[in-house]
Amino acid sequence: MLYLIFRFLLRILYTLLFRIEARGVENIPAEGPVILASNHISNFDPPTVGIKIKRKVHFMAKEELFKIPVFGPLIDAFGAFPVKRGGVSKEAIKSAISLLKEGNVLGIFPEGSRNNQSGMAKKGAAMIAVRSGAAIVPVAIIGKYRPFGKMIVCYGKPLDITAIIEESSPDMLDQVTDAIMTRIREIAGNNNRS
Repeated sequence: MLYLIFRFLLRILYTLLFRIEARGVENIPAEGPVILASNHISNFDPPTVGIKIKRKVHFMAKEELFKIPVFGPLIDAFGAFPVKRGGVSKEAIKSAISLLKEGNVLGIFPEGSRNNQSGMAKKGAAMIAVRSGAAIVPVAIIGKYRPFGKMIVCYGKPLDITAIIEESSPDMLDQVTDAIMTRIREIAGNNNRS
C-alpha cells in the first residue's frame, strides 16, 4: 500500500516538474519475471523507470541509504534492496535472482554508475538475466532533469537472447551485455528524433 501511495506522489511530482512521458509501456510483460535494463544519467532515474508502469519495480541501492532516517524506510517501501559498498555482492545477485524467480520486476542500470565515463556496461545484468530466465526489457531515459523540461522514458520490446545462450560461448555474458546496451542506444536514438 505504501508503495502505491509513494508511486502516486512521485508520478505527480515527476509529471509536474519534469513533464515525464512514457512510451512503449505495452512492451512490459504483464506477468512473470522481467528485468528493466536502463541507461543511467541521474540519481532521479529509478523513479523515472518505475513510476509510469503498473507493476512494482525493485532496485538495488547502496546499503548506507537504508540507514538514513525517513529516506531508508521510503526506499525500502519503494522496493529497493541493499547492496554493499564496493560493487554488487553475491548476496545482492542472489536477492535479485530470487526476486525474479518469484515473478517480480527488477530495475537494473547495466552501466553501474551514472558517472561511468567509459560507457562500458558491467556483466551483472546479463548474468542475472541468464540465471533467472527473466525477460529483458531495454529502457532508454532521454532528456535532462531540468525543472519544467521534458523527460521521456522508452520501453523497448523484450530482447531475444536465446541464440546467444544456446551458443554457450565463453564470452556469452559479454554478448548479452552488448545486445542490451546496443538496443538501449537504438531506442534512445530513435526517440530522440521524435
